[in-house]
Amino acid sequence: MRHNIASNTHFFFTTTPLPCPYLAGRVERRMVTELMGLDAGQLNDKLSLAGFRRSHTIAYAPVCDGCSACVSVRVPVKVFTPNRTQRRILNRNDDLAVEERAAIATREQFELFSAYISARHGDGDMALMGQNDYRALVEETPVHSNLVEFRDHQGRLLAGCLIDRLSDGLSAVYSFFDPEDSRRSLGTYVVLWLIERAQELGLEHVYLGYWVQGSPKMDYKRNFRPLEAYTPDGWKRIGESASR
Repeated sequence: MRHNIASNTHFFFTTTPLPCPYLAGRVERRMVTELMGLDAGQLNDKLSLAGFRRSHTIAYAPVCDGCSACVSVRVPVKVFTPNRTQRRILNRNDDLAVEERAAIATREQFELFSAYISARHGDGDMALMGQNDYRALVEETPVHSNLVEFRDHQGRLLAGCLIDRLSDGLSAVYSFFDPEDSRRSLGTYVVLWLIERAQELGLEHVYLGYWVQGSPKMDYKRNFRPLEAYTPDGWKRIGESASR
């Protein structure tokens, strides 16, 4: 996929090929650049509009040979309306207390993060992350970031989401939740909360990262409609042709 970027002051590199974490038998390559200096936030805004994502102090986008399965997606929040299932999920979780905190890692967060990774992504590299790795994931940010916590009436941490504040929206960098509490559909609820929060702030979008066609782990993102995908012709509603 073509990423429309231009910079006279930042250098972009292509990583060496590695096994794809989403699709078996495929190889992943990324275009990366470092987010640094006083203009790191502005650069992150610009690159997010071009389909990039942030991790730590790096912005990246897939540039895999012969594969374009990874598609950056976002929700246009001003026209989003939850469907019947999503309304039930909102009602089911209206007892939760939500707090936006500074991007500072805690032991409590790490324990929930580890349980989530073990249950949902135990076959990936993130399963090897220790507490220092988690702290780096949360705290190594050169932009405006927060860690949102979701707690039940007993104060028990049920979910967390690291988010970046962009000029036009909120970007869900990484979310995790109690894998044993399937009744609440916490993964969906976190996204719905982000959409409502962006609406409250008068922002345009919630960026959900990459939707990977053919990967069951990423397929849930298609449930948030309307959904826009970054294409060689810019952002387009999924289901609309590139010519429209």
